[in-house]
Amino acid sequence: MTGHGKLILVTGGAGYVGSHTIVLLLTENYQVVVVDNLSNSVKGNGNLPESLERVQALTGCNVKYYDCSLEDKEALKRVFSENKIDAVIHFAALKAVGESCLIPLTYYRNNVGGSVNLLEVMKDFGVKKIVFSSSATVYGDPQYLPIKEDHPTGQGCTNPYGKTKFFVEEILKDLWKSDQEWGIILLRYFNPVGAHHSGLIGEDPLGIPNNLMPYIAQVAIGKRECLNVFGSDYETSDGTGVRDYIHIEDLASGHLSALGKLLGVGTTPQCYKGWRAYNLGTGEGHSVLEVISAFEKASQKTIKYKLVERRLGDVPASYADATRAREELEWTAKKNLLDMCSDMWRWQSKNPCGFHQESK
Repeated sequence: MTGHGKLILVTGGAGYVGSHTIVLLLTENYQVVVVDNLSNSVKGNGNLPESLERVQALTGCNVKYYDCSLEDKEALKRVFSENKIDAVIHFAALKAVGESCLIPLTYYRNNVGGSVNLLEVMKDFGVKKIVFSSSATVYGDPQYLPIKEDHPTGQGCTNPYGKTKFFVEEILKDLWKSDQEWGIILLRYFNPVGAHHSGLIGEDPLGIPNNLMPYIAQVAIGKRECLNVFGSDYETSDGTGVRDYIHIEDLASGHLSALGKLLGVGTTPQCYKGWRAYNLGTGEGHSVLEVISAFEKASQKTIKYKLVERRLGDVPASYADATRAREELEWTAKKNLLDMCSDMWRWQSKNPCGFHQESK
């Protein structure tokens, strides 16, 4: 199997993207150590977050877990001293666009400061392979569509969250320039949605969802009364914002492909040394109203919504050119919008209160 037992540190591994990626890591014979401070996840009945307890149930494999913030550098050092880590997948970050506009210093301290701590500890322990969870927000308001990886970054970031991703990308670039033994892959996500096909794990935002799909799902299940559609006067097909939605399992598989390139496993013959960015998306944009329609079809529920003013920090349209990932990582997204909505509905209907119902 591809992983050959290599040990991967996953920061933020109890979260949405992290937990789905860990399922694939374990399936592909990697060992996993998780660092997470439970800022956006739920404590389980035992020592693990509920999401990771379910990951273990899905895979039959064990996950080693540390309740730790990246702001705690000494705790990070203990993680590295107690485990012979081969590579890092770095998810841990605060991620709400609107919230980042309200509390920017918190986002800079956590996302940028925490990443610097992680990189310093990695350097101290000679671990020089990292997959970084970046974002399409680094492109700002797109100058052209679909967006390629050579699109300017950082010039038009519309919110502090996107700026933190851009700043960390630049830090990683400078790190590689200073020491070209590093292997650094940046994965620029577009809009992850859906859930594991089993319905056992999925997206469980704490409080009011900041993203479209989980909010729609909560309206469908009766937890929320109505969806606010932010902006109906954009220059798009129906006036609502257009995004490139990608199934969470496709996104997770992109991380496995990137990790394989770094470690020289699978179809990649040599370990990668360098700094390289890849878009992970379908290459196709869908409007908010199209997503609502697809979710109604998948759930057989009527989604009540109302059109309201635009939201601070949003752009009219954003979707990927994922050619580079296809050519260099041998990765493509396989699932369509209806698949995304169907799996999201399966998760939500099986878990109307998310992970909380099982953890009390």
